Amino acid sequence: MTEARRIVVKVGSSSLTTASGGLDADRVDALVDVLAKVRSGGEKEVVLVSSGAIAAGLAPLGLARRPKDLARQQAAASVGQGLLVARYTASFARYGVRVGQVLLTTDDTSRRSHYRNAYRTLDQLLAMGAVPVVNENDTVATDEIRFGDNDRLAALVAHLVRADLLVLLSDVDGLYDGDPGKPGTSRIEEVRGPKDLEGIEIGSAGKAGVGTGGMVTKVEAARIAAAAGIPVVLTSASRAADGLAGRDTGTYFHRTGRRSADRLLWLAHASTPQGALILDEGAVRAVVDGRKSLLPAGIAAVEGDFSAGDPVELRDAASGRPVARGLVNFDAKEIPQLLGRSTRELAKELGPAYEREVVHRDDLVVLQA
Repeated sequence: MTEARRIVVKVGSSSLTTASGGLDADRVDALVDVLAKVRSGGEKEVVLVSSGAIAAGLAPLGLARRPKDLARQQAAASVGQGLLVARYTASFARYGVRVGQVLLTTDDTSRRSHYRNAYRTLDQLLAMGAVPVVNENDTVATDEIRFGDNDRLAALVAHLVRADLLVLLSDVDGLYDGDPGKPGTSRIEEVRGPKDLEGIEIGSAGKAGVGTGGMVTKVEAARIAAAAGIPVVLTSASRAADGLAGRDTGTYFHRTGRRSADRLLWLAHASTPQGALILDEGAVRAVVDGRKSLLPAGIAAVEGDFSAGDPVELRDAASGRPVARGLVNFDAKEIPQLLGRSTRELAKELGPAYEREVVHRDDLVVLQA
């Protein structure tokens, strides 16, 4: 932890705002004090993934609580994002540090060209001594507002910028083996793998009621990052200094895997499948156990309306569960004529363009059961 050079820090809405909406300037300044100190020697770089745009926009728009309808959420995000970045700009300016706003959507971490552009922007900001402040673009990203959370985004950003450490800050000082507000529960200091979490009931709601995540999304984000070779510290915003200094605080998630190819991580965790290919038993074995490409002979059915290059789910025909995800090489309307046939037969009848995989193994990731 102390040797980490490039660090991604994620902070949630409940750590920056009041329950009634509006930014808490003292909380923002306290966080910035810690981050500025971490990077003051010039040896460490910090990327800040910050929630709080919607929460910050509540009070200025006269909203007593986070609205449920999408239109007012987007309006609050539009007002709040400017206030959030202005607050960070003013706070970091006390240390002579500039910030750069980077708003991302799922497309920016799931489409290859967007992914490369996002990396170049973030890398250049860091090279020029600025602190990137990353947030989901909640004003336009409807799916993110409804279902997403910046915890997952932080894990993907950590992988995107090749971070050495991910720090998730919340209003709870770590992962507990029960409700931390009840006696008899204890903090889980280290997580070395999924077995360490067996039987642990993980809560979902934050105390402040202005965010969308909770401990479930943080643990999932930690799992994503750890599987990609990035260690994770989960602690409270008030203990950020201890967490970044490597002192005993929060919960430490050890690496469980190695850094994977960029496209495979986003394919597994950031892409939105546009359809599905239903696989017979032999194809499931070839894809899951043999790590082979998906050929038309093993496809039993096709669902959805997608184009070549789109992400699709690969499902087991027997159980209906998704076993993999990949980038398809054909449009949905082309695939019915390919079902159950060999590539040699298709090439002979339809031409050499059809003598290829439906999903190549280099564009395919097997999902965990």
